[in-house]
Amino acid sequence: MQRILKYTITEPYINYTIEKFLLEQGYTRKIITHLKKYENSITLNDKWAYVKNKLSLNDILVVTLTEPIENNIVPVKLDFKIIYEDEDILIVNKPAFMPIHPSLNNYDNTLANALTYYFQSKKESVVFRCITRLDRDTTGLCIIAKNKLSASILNAQTKNRQIHKTYIAICEGEVNDCGEIEAPISRKEESVITRCVDFEKGDYSKTLYKKLRYNKKADVSLVQLKLLTGRTHQIRVHMKYINHPLIGDFLYNPNNTLMNRQALHSYKLSFIHPISHEKMDFMAPIPNDMQTLL
Repeated sequence: MQRILKYTITEPYINYTIEKFLLEQGYTRKIITHLKKYENSITLNDKWAYVKNKLSLNDILVVTLTEPIENNIVPVKLDFKIIYEDEDILIVNKPAFMPIHPSLNNYDNTLANALTYYFQSKKESVVFRCITRLDRDTTGLCIIAKNKLSASILNAQTKNRQIHKTYIAICEGEVNDCGEIEAPISRKEESVITRCVDFEKGDYSKTLYKKLRYNKKADVSLVQLKLLTGRTHQIRVHMKYINHPLIGDFLYNPNNTLMNRQALHSYKLSFIHPISHEKMDFMAPIPNDMQTLL
């Protein structure tokens, strides 16, 4: 796969080295080292350039990202919905019961398998890089990076809490109109998967919530949630902590069988595009099983 990026040098970057300029555009030193392996991967005014070359006003810098594909993911035709796609990113509405990556018991039923098939059908070779991961049973929006550069920039945005995610959940009982949950989370002793609130050993965790609707007959609340930290199972653990566990959550609410999965959906995504720097906003409708329960 190749991604060609063209830059016209403006006044703030006069006398920058190419390396310094690329670092400011979000390239990592690892990506710059990778570029050096390929002839003409960096050209300045149509001539092969070194990263120590200096830039002048109105110079044309072209970077060709070449990425050999070493793909051992089995392509499988699976149902999923694409919300948006360009040369650098893909936004997917992930269905329920679909893991993100292949594992021992999920070799050919994952989002990685589905996208490998999709890209091959388009005669594209793309390394699978999921930026915003979701649990197997959680539905909703995921960002996929289609090249090294977009992945690097989006991962930095994730680390800096610049990718804003809003979730929708259905919880037991009538939840307060709004509030915040500030309770540290750690792995439960003797468990690889289960998390719990632990004020001695846990990592700082904070969740904001807002009740959108209450169904008195079913005694369930539709709740909007925003994460201010990114701990594993954070929403599920925090809602259990305030005695409003998620419907259908076999791990943290095993006695509730109103749904056959946890009622959790990644509803909104907002972030800055890694290459164009445009503000991106996406929404995915509440899935049918959650709508039916409401």
